[in-house]
Amino acid sequence: MVAFEQHSRRQPETVGERLRRLQQERGLSQRDLSAPGVSYAYISRIEAGARRPSVKALRLLARKLGVTPEYLETGSELSGAEARELRLAEIELGLRLDGLAPLDELEELLAEASEDADEAAVARAHIALGMAADAGGSHGKAIDHLERAIAFSFVTPSTRPDVYVALARSYAAAGAPSRAVALLERCLADLATSAPEDVATRIRFSTHLSYALTDLGELTRARAVVSEALFDTNENTDPYTRVRLYWSLGRIAGEQADARGALESFRRAVALLEATDDTLHLARAHMACAEMSMTLGEAGLAGPHLASAERLLGACGTTDDLAMLRRLQATAAARDGDFALAEDLGQRALEFAVELPNEAGLAWLAIAEARAGAGDPGADSSFRAALDLLHANGTVRDYAAALRAYGRYLRGAGREREALDVFEQAANVASNLQGEPTAAER
Repeated sequence: MVAFEQHSRRQPETVGERLRRLQQERGLSQRDLSAPGVSYAYISRIEAGARRPSVKALRLLARKLGVTPEYLETGSELSGAEARELRLAEIELGLRLDGLAPLDELEELLAEASEDADEAAVARAHIALGMAADAGGSHGKAIDHLERAIAFSFVTPSTRPDVYVALARSYAAAGAPSRAVALLERCLADLATSAPEDVATRIRFSTHLSYALTDLGELTRARAVVSEALFDTNENTDPYTRVRLYWSLGRIAGEQADARGALESFRRAVALLEATDDTLHLARAHMACAEMSMTLGEAGLAGPHLASAERLLGACGTTDDLAMLRRLQATAAARDGDFALAEDLGQRALEFAVELPNEAGLAWLAIAEARAGAGDPGADSSFRAALDLLHANGTVRDYAAALRAYGRYLRGAGREREALDVFEQAANVASNLQGEPTAAER
């Protein structure tokens, strides 16, 4: 996607250039646009970049040109609040899926939202800044932002459990596990009233409560919390059981956008499988490592894993394995900027994925990224093919990632209102990453 974003980036149009373009498109002269207080000489200076139009001039000129004042001034049909929501939506998705966020832009958004008394945007900006700080180890900053976020009545343990877990984690990391205990116990009490059926979130809060209690040395209470939440958990020690455990942990971590944790689990599976003769499962573990490496933006680390997978599969690879391998190779090629190779590998993946709609959807996504990077207008239909398949058959995370990629494509193509709709849809889908699986995951 990096190569595509660089390709699609364009020099923004100035107000004067936009005014001149719209005037020419509508066959109007400067005299046609002029009015008392907005002379044709004044319009000429705006077009030349020598003057910034006043609010009055923007409204008058926009009315005569048949556009909104916002569009004439900024080039976007979105209002200030909608444009802010668009920016926040993309940042939140990046943070949820990749763990990365542009801090300067978030601070700017927070200031804008505060000035406009946009409470929802203020809370979202504080949450994003807090999550980014927590991920980066700046726990004091995380506590400040997340405490400000939960001060809003609509940020509750049942609606945003991730916020409360991150705050508890930051309390504990900052040397205040007692504050983490108090917060998590309050979350469990709130959940018992507001969403008693939400077992997944209760287990999540209980697990983190046990960590905080252990930090306090209250081991008996910690054991009781874990026993109540995970009473049926058993520990097995034979190698294949441990491989399955690490595999499951890796998949769960990947679905929760913890690509680093997922990669570590898959690496442990690789280490265990290397002590066996099971080359097929070892190849699959290498492919899982490659996928998580690319999720982390470390495409260079994916190459050796993919090469090992291809060598290990040899003649024993199934159609499913080859579909996944070619799709991962296509994704890696697209992100390396080799769009022709990515297209070829993606098409080969589709040939293997005739009965694998999820893999086919991901192959179409790789093809879409390749076409977008190459400036091929066929990218739009490729994104739609990927989304149709992943919506019906993919995991929540894959579908959310595909929506985000399509939203970025639309934004780069100047289709901002469509991009906002797609980002909103992606945000709704991605909100399930930390909760119970949707039908697409089951």
